[in-house]
Amino acid sequence: MSAVFNFTFVPWFRSVAPYIHKFRNQTFVIGLTGEGIAAGKLQNIAQDLALIQAMGVRIVLVHGFRPQVNEQLAAKGHAAKYSHGIRVTDSVALDCAQEAAGQLRYEIEAAFSQGLPNTPMAGATVRVISGNFLTARPVGIVDGVDFQHSGLVRKVDVAGIQRTLDMGALVLLSPLGFSPTGEAFNLTMEEVATSVAMALKADKLIFLTEVPGIRVQPGEPASEDNPIDTELPLASAEALLAQLPTAQHPTDTGFYLQHCVKACKAGVERSHIIPFALDGSLLLEVYVHDGIGTMVIDEKLEELREATIDDVGGILQLIEPFEKDGTLVKRDRTEIERDIESYTIIEHDGVIFGCAALYPYPEAKTAEMAAVTVSPQSQGTGDGEKLLKRIEQRARTLGLSSIFVLTTRTMHWFIKRGFQPVDPDWLPEARKRKYNWDRRSQVLVKKL
Repeated sequence: MSAVFNFTFVPWFRSVAPYIHKFRNQTFVIGLTGEGIAAGKLQNIAQDLALIQAMGVRIVLVHGFRPQVNEQLAAKGHAAKYSHGIRVTDSVALDCAQEAAGQLRYEIEAAFSQGLPNTPMAGATVRVISGNFLTARPVGIVDGVDFQHSGLVRKVDVAGIQRTLDMGALVLLSPLGFSPTGEAFNLTMEEVATSVAMALKADKLIFLTEVPGIRVQPGEPASEDNPIDTELPLASAEALLAQLPTAQHPTDTGFYLQHCVKACKAGVERSHIIPFALDGSLLLEVYVHDGIGTMVIDEKLEELREATIDDVGGILQLIEPFEKDGTLVKRDRTEIERDIESYTIIEHDGVIFGCAALYPYPEAKTAEMAAVTVSPQSQGTGDGEKLLKRIEQRARTLGLSSIFVLTTRTMHWFIKRGFQPVDPDWLPEARKRKYNWDRRSQVLVKKL
């Protein structure tokens, strides 16, 4: 059992390392629904947030309290009222909101204060600081509905929040704001989290919600053919929102999506909708390649580009397993550093998932496509074709008439893409001198 654990844990932990490095010193704004707390998920979520913070992420946590306020209203025999997807907050509802906020703040602080031995919180020191970081204004009267004490965010105290984060503390915000005259307003968690993320220019806005994300076919029921769309470009998200009816309830497709789109348009690169029902959903979304919820991005995370010297380490890590099993010829760091300008890479969220090098032989009007590698995590997604097209484009720019590859195991993949087998004697003289006859690689050529 121990050997199996070691065998799986070590490569898994190494695969997580690039994300740990990438997110260090970044700012995440987390919006946690009151439904998640009511469902008893606070303890595990607090543990995961403490772990993420321990890895250098700066965290602002905004909690909701929709069900808690409704529960207090019911206890007082007072009906909850909503319009336009916002609570109509009369004086009784405002009292309930303030009571719920105080109670939840106490519960959240208690969750982050636990440090029992043999638990994920053992040794964790999470200082939670909250305060009057939000200035609010009234919603006012909309379509004849007086929202009374319901408000909107007017201003975020960015400097105050940044100073608190610089101290190493987790900032906790309740959806309550105050006017310059001291009047209290009930806000929505979603608007507070979005406004704070925009004001801080946060790296991520993450909603922990009662929905699993946005499905590939939003109007259809869940099925194997209709999974969660894990990566939704901003333009596609905007187009989807335009087709959807105005969201009134948290379970409506556009309810959280509208806030993700707003944040991304204002410069928050990535906004996420993930389910609180799945234990560890935060960790799975942040530190696993594809995540488990829907991520709205203001640009495609995948970037096809020429490599730089800073990419040498990532290329070495990518090709090492293929060198060990004999698929690729071994290359040392010095060789890759020397030839780095020959490499094209596919980078996804800061991690290199594919590479290929182009070595021209101008005298023969051809070039070798070498070190062609695609990570097992993204094989079958078209990354190989993207690399091939870019290499062909680079070869044409150099005025070459063909490219060739030497392979022992992947000849069928290249043949399906227009390569033809030839005798090794076809190779340019300079390449023929370096040909390893013991390896007996197949030579495949593609005319451009």
